[in-house]
Amino acid sequence: MQSQAHLIQTETHIDTRMEELYLTSFPIVARFVSKLNGTMEDAKDIFQDALIIYLERSHRHDLLDVDFPQKYILGIAKHLWMRKFKDSRRYIRFDNFESSLIIPLDFYPAVKTEKLLAFLQTTGEKCLDLLRDFYYQQCTMKQIVVKYNYGSERSATVQKFKCLEKIRETVKLKYHTYEDFFE
Repeated sequence: MQSQAHLIQTETHIDTRMEELYLTSFPIVARFVSKLNGTMEDAKDIFQDALIIYLERSHRHDLLDVDFPQKYILGIAKHLWMRKFKDSRRYIRFDNFESSLIIPLDFYPAVKTEKLLAFLQTTGEKCLDLLRDFYYQQCTMKQIVVKYNYGSERSATVQKFKCLEKIRETVKLKYHTYEDFFE
């Protein structure tokens, strides 16, 4: 009976100790992870792992009366975060990866420019010029508003949309597919 009471008292002590460690140590770990561009979820994961390691070591008596367990947990968390950060450097981000790709010149099929130009010309000269300026010259909508004397960017956008719709309708009427425009 006495051992059961001792067990309950030990569990209560462990619960109180864990709660105290959580309240005093988690904010420190969260600030550290946040400073290194980590998220709150990263901080929680790292803290939980650090807390488990600390508790396992203290249970095995690997720790000889650490005066400041918060600092010890932060040290473990720093080590875990640095390891995670180092491991994540092995992965390349898509934006960096994309700029390092070399695409062969013959990768894209050749466009049947005469056929495509014929469809573009069905929209009229003003639409053809507007689409050329937007897509090939990469003019902004502000530049297009000024060049074509539109009242606003919205009206220029609507006109561009109407030009594209004219092309779509023409393609639908002629029963052409995407592949018809490539050699």
